[in-house]
Amino acid sequence: MQPETTATEEITAVAIRPGVSVLSILQHLNYKTWFALAEFVDNSVQSYLVNKERLEVLHGPSFRLKVEIIVEQAAPSRIIIRDNAAGIALHDFPRAFRPAAIPPERGGLSEFGMGMKSAACWFAPRWSVRTKALGDTMGRMVSFDVARIVRDEIEELEIEAAPIKASAHFTEVILEQPYHLPAGRTVSKIKDHLTDIYRVYLRDGLLELRLNGDPLSYVSPRILAAPYVRRAEDGPKLWRREIGFDLGGGLSAHGFAALMDPMNTNRSGFALFRRGRLIEGSGDEGYRPAFIFGQPGNFRWRRLFGELHLDGFEVSHTKDGFRWDENERPFLELLKEELDKDDLPLLRQADLYRVQAPRNELADAAQKAIARTVQAMQATLPSALPSLANEQPVETRDVPLEPEPSLAKRELPVHFRDQKWLLRIELTNDPAQADWLAVSDQPAQQDGVQVLEIRLSLIHPFMVSFAQTDPDGVEALLRVAAGLALSEKLARGVGLKQAGTIRRNLNELLRAALAKP
Repeated sequence: MQPETTATEEITAVAIRPGVSVLSILQHLNYKTWFALAEFVDNSVQSYLVNKERLEVLHGPSFRLKVEIIVEQAAPSRIIIRDNAAGIALHDFPRAFRPAAIPPERGGLSEFGMGMKSAACWFAPRWSVRTKALGDTMGRMVSFDVARIVRDEIEELEIEAAPIKASAHFTEVILEQPYHLPAGRTVSKIKDHLTDIYRVYLRDGLLELRLNGDPLSYVSPRILAAPYVRRAEDGPKLWRREIGFDLGGGLSAHGFAALMDPMNTNRSGFALFRRGRLIEGSGDEGYRPAFIFGQPGNFRWRRLFGELHLDGFEVSHTKDGFRWDENERPFLELLKEELDKDDLPLLRQADLYRVQAPRNELADAAQKAIARTVQAMQATLPSALPSLANEQPVETRDVPLEPEPSLAKRELPVHFRDQKWLLRIELTNDPAQADWLAVSDQPAQQDGVQVLEIRLSLIHPFMVSFAQTDPDGVEALLRVAAGLALSEKLARGVGLKQAGTIRRNLNELLRAALAKP
């Protein structure tokens, strides 16, 4: 393979002005370590994609891009990023090393002209790039000492050159004495995030990515196969749906959404891609907008996941988020519509499907719950019990409850033995209501119907601490309240006097002793 040019081979220095003054402030960019490292991998992937045919001519169709990241902890600490892509051609040096030099082709992964420079200056005060372009006979190196460049107003950097066999091709970036040196659990977290960021290329076999010698590979979560809860007779379904919609104005999205089995909060949420590279939703930071996922920790939050490829959307300069402008809400509305179509209602299934948790998870939850509850009781019961024990027993109210501002109400007719009941269930937010649960058990009227009013306050301190706006939490406690009210009515039906005493005591204990989280 012949060198690409002859006219440029005499270049011995690369101009880095204008724009060099920005180098000193790049250290203060709001990068996360994995997205900063991704800037280097982006360059490697882009170099491979642009030169794929030439690389395969040299190595055959089985050629794979290999990128290795090495974190050297021992002093002097370094981070090394090395690839076997096509290298940086000499005629590209001015653009590659001058800050804010926009590349001529912005349709790939390297579009702002700042990725490598921004990430390198964020990581380290001194860094160098050694590269050998495909087909060239010389390897070249450029070194940056940011403080010296800014202090001495250096306008160009020397290019160190040495002969290397023409078949070689690589780029190696060395970050010396990094400000941000990954260590311990951070390294493991970086592996998770980088695996997600490049999952498309890893999955397709185009990229081999290693961190400290460990190969990164993406394993998709297992997808739930089960009957729809509301139509179990239809048999099992695979809860995965292809997604595709157009927002107009050149904006569109496609991909898939699914329910994972088992649930996993660390892997749930959407991964948002552009041009095959993840922009938002890597690792345990899945894209979980409240408009779709609701409150953190619910079943939908823990089970729903997917991949969405967005076309036409702009991204931040650090490529760690989309610039939605006014488009996020329309995007979410269209996505939600796709997710809950009647033929495969992912959201409804996620909310309703239940499976018994593994014993170790049950034990962990039990230990945490009992420890917190006992601690709360230990602190509050000594003062709450004496006054409550001195209260007189009470009868259940048998006249209608006083009207209150209502958030939601429903009526349910019930036929029990030879009796007709009407259950009036209501959720309120009246600050004047002191009780968690209010009940009225009214005798049969002229029409023979017995009315049982069940009223739950959503702004009672207990609800504020443990449910309030979480639909699953509110539903669970409303069911408990309904069970208590019905039990009280049944107890009165067999002649038990002063059946309202237990509920009165419960209301007081929930407020005075058990409401603190």
